[in-house]
Amino acid sequence: MNFPIQELACTVPLLAGWTVHGLVNRRRLDAARRCPLTSLLTRDGWTREAERRIRKNDTVVALLDLDGFKAVNDTHGHAAGDAVLRATGHRLHLWAGASDGTAGRLGGDEFVLVMHDRDFQPGIEQLHELLTAPVAWQGRELQVGASIGAVRTSGLTLTEALEHADKAMYEAKGSGGRRGHRHEGQRPQRGGAR
Repeated sequence: MNFPIQELACTVPLLAGWTVHGLVNRRRLDAARRCPLTSLLTRDGWTREAERRIRKNDTVVALLDLDGFKAVNDTHGHAAGDAVLRATGHRLHLWAGASDGTAGRLGGDEFVLVMHDRDFQPGIEQLHELLTAPVAWQGRELQVGASIGAVRTSGLTLTEALEHADKAMYEAKGSGGRRGHRHEGQRPQRGGAR
């Protein structure tokens, strides 16, 4: 089929426009799924990735909460708190990347990870040390702790895994925080005994 040159000349910019428009929309969607402060995935973006990974692999889901973060905000101001959040995001991104994991920020000072099970156990202490290293800010060293709750997702939905990880994280806080705590998840029993 022969197209007149004029029609072809009009069609090429139109197709290029669609391609550019699609690329712009894809970048906007990606930006909406990333926290502007930490550059980690937001809850929605992380949930999509975690659900995909849980279906494919033996994974671990971990919730992390910064201990003493409110004191940093109260003592040094929100700019200092933002510096701690940025540093935490950067550290989690590096650690997750080295461990073939995916990190996200749920909000406030609560973060989340999903990774292959084989990569988590040997590295939890290293992760804890990384998260609790002082953050340099305006000639000061800001110190926070970290409570970590983790669960193997085998047989669990993401919602169930997050519930177990949340419980484990609060157990870590209750036992002094500032250290890692591993919790093995069990599939919740449904209904009464039979």
